[in-house]
Amino acid sequence: MTRVLILGANGGLARNTTRVLLDRTDLALTLYLRAAKRLKNRDPDRVTVIEGDVIDTAALQDAMDGQDVVYANLSGDMARQAESIIDAMHMSGLRRLIFISSMGIYSEVPGEKYRSILDPYRDSAALIEASDLDYTILRPGWFTRDPEGPYTITQKGDPFQGHDISLHSLSRLIAKIATTPGLYVRNSIGVSDR
Repeated sequence: MTRVLILGANGGLARNTTRVLLDRTDLALTLYLRAAKRLKNRDPDRVTVIEGDVIDTAALQDAMDGQDVVYANLSGDMARQAESIIDAMHMSGLRRLIFISSMGIYSEVPGEKYRSILDPYRDSAALIEASDLDYTILRPGWFTRDPEGPYTITQKGDPFQGHDISLHSLSRLIAKIATTPGLYVRNSIGVSDR
């Protein structure tokens, strides 16, 4: 059974991805969030809920014990959170990280000029890329509630294609990356609907 630790488990994308991951019977999830009472554990046989802050590296390392994949879906002081994740992963011997960032962090969206709002995403992505982890950074467009459908992936350095991404399509892609060894390892990929 593959064990996935979800950081920032109360976010909209994380909740949707949790649902998608639980469609598979070969996964066990650990949901890590600051206020555990926000989530109801609908499957206690396969889901563990842990209350904690990502910047508490010791607590985060404890949560990583026995995990196979870390999926981080965060906001706030993302550089500090990324440093804590990297440190905790090193201490626990865990290598696989899926990290949600944002389109525009490399000025790769044609015709768009993003300002300081993307600084936390840029800074955290730079720290992760400089690490020795088996990371995948996802740079999605804005989320929509459209049905799942085809999407476009662009590599770092390529112009971003499209603009928005269905929440459902993105969750399916996260699940695919989490359960497919080697897929998009040490890549930063842009994701948008066609």
